[in-house]
Amino acid sequence: MLGRMPMASEQFGEDEQGEGIVLGGATQYPWEGTDRDYHYEELLGRVFNILRENNPDLAGDRRRTTMRPPQVLREGTKKTVFANFMDLCKTMHRQPEHVMTFLLAELGTSGSLDGQQRLVVKGRFAPKNFESILRKYINEYVICNGCKSPDTILSKENRLFFLRCEQCGSTRSVAPIKAGFVARVGRRKAGA
Repeated sequence: MLGRMPMASEQFGEDEQGEGIVLGGATQYPWEGTDRDYHYEELLGRVFNILRENNPDLAGDRRRTTMRPPQVLREGTKKTVFANFMDLCKTMHRQPEHVMTFLLAELGTSGSLDGQQRLVVKGRFAPKNFESILRKYINEYVICNGCKSPDTILSKENRLFFLRCEQCGSTRSVAPIKAGFVARVGRRKAGA
């Protein structure tokens, strides 16, 4: 018959079951020595096997970097202390001054490092504020856009910041930190 499509059992053969055709000896891969159509999963597996053979560094499982959440404390009624600020900067491999400038610009306030290397910020802020701003900082100034690796170096050349990835070697420029509106926190003038 001309118009009849072959059934799946006729097309792939009952005895084949995805193991390929053996010609003269055992084959290394199921696709060697055959001209049949392949399934998506087979082709995807083939690509990753070839990647692992040729580039074991690139095909390895991605390691996930985890950071501890920010420890935020209240100091009096008008100040917030970011206790593990220096630890998070070391984990990200970034200069504390750069991270502090970004945090203060995003929070719209002022602050400084105290004697115990904690970040003291004027105003009352919740830990989730610091966490969301740190996520934004990591996406903009730490994570590589190409391979999503956190193994990057931030360098300054000719008044521009460049992010260079140690894994894939890509380089991109990053936006400078812009200080926005800074809220005035202080006493109001008594009597007017």
